[in-house]
Amino acid sequence: MTFNGTWKVIRNENYEKFMEEMGINMVKRKLAAHDNLKITIEQNGDTFHVKEGSNFRTLEIDFTMGVNFDYSLADGTELSGTWTLEGDVLKGNFKRKDNGKQLLTTRIVQGDELIQSYNYEGVDAKRIFKRC
Repeated sequence: MTFNGTWKVIRNENYEKFMEEMGINMVKRKLAAHDNLKITIEQNGDTFHVKEGSNFRTLEIDFTMGVNFDYSLADGTELSGTWTLEGDVLKGNFKRKDNGKQLLTTRIVQGDELIQSYNYEGVDAKRIFKRC
């Protein structure tokens, strides 16, 4: 499957501004910009198993396309939402539990990069990963 593999973050685009809009304090934003995030994705049909490892935490989560699940960001922000697969694009539609605001996320593989894009309150950001 296209997303299968281990991916390491290599750069960010507008990530600082995105985290600021999310309400993440300056210290956490500075740390998150250099978290050395590595994700391993294993897809089996409509089910995904994702392992996240960074300087701050290790997490494993399973989700099924179109099935609502809860997730906590590294800063503790609680979300609830779903992932769907539209063609070659994984689309995440999440709502923050604290304020009900929407966080949209996409993942797409282009060449040897996994591009994870975010939109929150009109602010767009990207994290670009290389396959390990």
